[in-house]
Amino acid sequence: MTELSLTILPETPKDAQAIERLHERTFGPGRFALSAYRLREHVDHLLDVSFTARIGTLLVGSVRQLPVTIGDTPALMLGPLTVEPPFRSRGVGRALLERAINDARAKGHRLIVLVGDAPYYSRVGFKPVPKGRMTMPGPVDYSRLLVMELVDGAAEGVSGPIQPDWSKAI
Repeated sequence: MTELSLTILPETPKDAQAIERLHERTFGPGRFALSAYRLREHVDHLLDVSFTARIGTLLVGSVRQLPVTIGDTPALMLGPLTVEPPFRSRGVGRALLERAINDARAKGHRLIVLVGDAPYYSRVGFKPVPKGRMTMPGPVDYSRLLVMELVDGAAEGVSGPIQPDWSKAI
């Protein structure tokens, strides 16, 4: 990151269009069929634990976190995390992840789940969900379902469907 002057800031409502265009470029139209996107249809992500990465005024990355429940247990679902292709492998994604995780922990959240690449996310502490402990709507590659405890032991005994936290519905 020495050659980039990166600024990580909480997402604001003004960032929505630029982030949507970033998602269009990096994920394409097939993103709407993914299970994680299905969870986002009726409950908005939380701006206080969702972040943008900028170099100057240029948006180069974004991470969002959605309030979900796992069974009856409140949690966050991290994603999407995306970085503009020319800025990948330069620490932008890692900086976004670390800020999202640290702020979630500081705000009293206990668990984060995501669907993603285990080798990438394990570097910041995500672990595979034990088989059969959590389910999601639609087709899911359960080997990619990962969890991070923000509080030691927070995932013990947690099981059930991952669904939007309806208490936060729009």
